[in-house]
Amino acid sequence: MALAKKDQIRALLKSIETGDPGPVAVVNEAKYIQHNPQTQEGSEGLAALFKRISLTSPRVNIVRAFEDGDFVFGHTEYDFASRKIGFEVFRFEDGQAVEHWDNIQARLGPNQSGRIMVDGPTEASDLELTESNRALVQQFIEIVVIDGQLDQLQNFVDEDSYFEHNPQLGDGIETLRSALEAKDEGRRLIDYHRLHRILAEGNFVLCVSEGNNDGVHSAFYDLFRVAKGKVVEHWDTTEKIAPRSEWKNENGKF
Repeated sequence: MALAKKDQIRALLKSIETGDPGPVAVVNEAKYIQHNPQTQEGSEGLAALFKRISLTSPRVNIVRAFEDGDFVFGHTEYDFASRKIGFEVFRFEDGQAVEHWDNIQARLGPNQSGRIMVDGPTEASDLELTESNRALVQQFIEIVVIDGQLDQLQNFVDEDSYFEHNPQLGDGIETLRSALEAKDEGRRLIDYHRLHRILAEGNFVLCVSEGNNDGVHSAFYDLFRVAKGKVVEHWDTTEKIAPRSEWKNENGKF
């Protein structure tokens, strides 16, 4: 029986650690489009690249992996020269991965509620609610986070049980509200401008957004867990988007 797409991606990412060339076969390197601006396309095959990296004794742990049609999205912790947390998104075509996006930041924390950036539930449930959960989170991002309608926050986030994994924040809807309304010289510190992509499997929904973080052009990847029609848990990474003059490919971050 063929492996599920998310299990093939688990094996691919783990091969960064092991150097095993087998899992690289899931990638169609002739079609592969890389959206990490710091990665140069075509300079080295993935098998050779992963083998070379494996000699530096990296550690890769795929904490969560989900499927949404032709997409796989994963939540991963890395320990290379430094410890980082990342979200990885792959698009499949004709049974192979042909496109990749990611968002990586330094591992920080635990936060003020004692939570780390990757702990908590890992398996999707409520698969029959995928589309309603996707719609709920999309509305939350567009209405509350982008448009700033904070009076609508309680319509989307559970007032009694909200768990936060952002290393700068803590549990509870009021802590979230304070973070979203924080300003400096009249500008929002957390300032989302555009929702680029929303992926979902069951009770987990990933949003890929663009905006400014304390005035710095950034990509925001937000993973939400939904229960009974409300957001109850949140993980994220925020990464500065390098200026175009520093990109090593022309595919764009999004």
